[in-house]
Amino acid sequence: MDSPAFDLAFEPAYGQAVPVVSGVERVTVNNPGPFTFFGTNSYIVGSSSVAVIDPGPEDEAHFQALMTALAGRAVTHIFVSHTHRDHSPLARRLQAATGAVTVGQGSHRPARPLRDGEINPFAESSDISFVPDITLSDGETLSGDGWALSAVLTPGHTANHTAFALAGRDILFSGDHVMAWSTSIVAPPDGSMADYMESLDRLIARDDRLLLPGHGGPVMEPAGFLRALKAHRLKREQAVLARVRAGDTQIAEMVKVIYRDTDPKLHGAAALSVLAHIENLMERGDIAADGPPSLAATYRLL
Repeated sequence: MDSPAFDLAFEPAYGQAVPVVSGVERVTVNNPGPFTFFGTNSYIVGSSSVAVIDPGPEDEAHFQALMTALAGRAVTHIFVSHTHRDHSPLARRLQAATGAVTVGQGSHRPARPLRDGEINPFAESSDISFVPDITLSDGETLSGDGWALSAVLTPGHTANHTAFALAGRDILFSGDHVMAWSTSIVAPPDGSMADYMESLDRLIARDDRLLLPGHGGPVMEPAGFLRALKAHRLKREQAVLARVRAGDTQIAEMVKVIYRDTDPKLHGAAALSVLAHIENLMERGDIAADGPPSLAATYRLL
C-alpha cells in the first residue's frame, strides 16, 4: 500500500455527546470546512470526574452542547492538542465555567523563526493567547477519576502539537497529526515536514489499536494506516524531486503537476506543503535555492 485508505464516512451529530468507546464521548463542533472536514471533535474522557480534550473554537452552540453533556460531572482538566483556533479558544470559557486547569505542550510558536520579509500564512488561524496552566513534557501523565492521559509530543502540524495516550487502553487522541479522512496540513513556518515525519515514526513505533483524531472518525487500524501515510508523504517528496529534475524551478509549477487532480482552491495549501517538503530536502542537501526557501524562490538540484 502506497497511499492511505481515507475514510470519509462520518456522522457529526452536532450538539450531541456521542459515545465512542467506554469512558469516551465525542462532541463535534458545527464548523465544517476544507481543513476541518465536518468540524472539530471535542472529547470527554471519564465518568463522574472528567477531562475535556480540544474544547474547540469560540462557538456558543458548541459551548452549550459541552455544558449539557458535562452536566452533573466535575471537569478537572482541559487538554489542548495544539493552538489552532478551531481547537483551543473555547478552553478559556470552559475553564471559567468549570474551574478546570488547562493542559498543553505550551503556547503557540512557529517551527522556525520567520525569515526577513516572510509572512506567516496561517497567522490568523493561530490562538496566540492560549497559555496552559500545566505545560506537559513528553511522556508526562496526568490522571483523574478512572482515567490517565500521557503526553506524546508530535510536532509537525504545529510546533506544539501533542497527542494524548489513554493509559491502559492503547487509545491515542491524535489531534490533527493523523486523521482518517485526510492528510494533515504541514505549512511553514508554523509546521515542519522533518518534525512531522519524525512524529509519524513515533506513532508507528507505539502500535496503538485506535486513534481518535481532531476531525472525522477514528482510525480503526492504525498500524497499516500510519505506514501508508508515511509512504504517501515519501511519495510526495519524490514527486517534488522529480519536478525539479524535470526542470521546474518554481513551487507554483510543481503544484500544477503534482496536484493536478486537486481542487484549484486548495492549491495555496498545496504550495505550502511543497514548501515544507523543499525545506526538508534542502536541510538534507538534496536541492538548493537562490536564497532561503520560500514560495517565490528558484530551486535546482544539487
